[in-house]
Amino acid sequence: MDIFLIVKACHIISVIAWMAGLFYLPRLFVYHATAAIGSELSETFKIMERRLFRAIMGPAMMLTWSFGLWLLILNPGYLWQPWFWVKAAAVLGLTWFQHILGRMRVAFAEDRNQHPAKTFRLLNEVPTLAVIVIVLMVILKPF
Repeated sequence: MDIFLIVKACHIISVIAWMAGLFYLPRLFVYHATAAIGSELSETFKIMERRLFRAIMGPAMMLTWSFGLWLLILNPGYLWQPWFWVKAAAVLGLTWFQHILGRMRVAFAEDRNQHPAKTFRLLNEVPTLAVIVIVLMVILKPF
């Protein structure tokens, strides 16, 4: 079997898991923002958000990066292709976005969220835009 294809498949699987978390956590925040502080619902959201962030998003992001870097080692020619740098910038943006979501998760956990639900609805669109850029770069390689 071709190691490149195996690593690529593992990369895609980890990206799917990571993206699922990046789509779902802001949606949880939308509902959490409307829950009363100290309520059973709020406490349930805290558990869900913590588990999603730590058990799924963190490992999935690390695996995505690991398999992506492995692909780069297997095919270093990507470094000289402009599409790769656009994709890399989008992935760095998603990594930063996850960091921001982590800070927001902590704010919810400490009952100090200051953002309305509408903010989280807007944030929910960030991963969509990034994944569009990434897929277009990888599939079309426009430049």
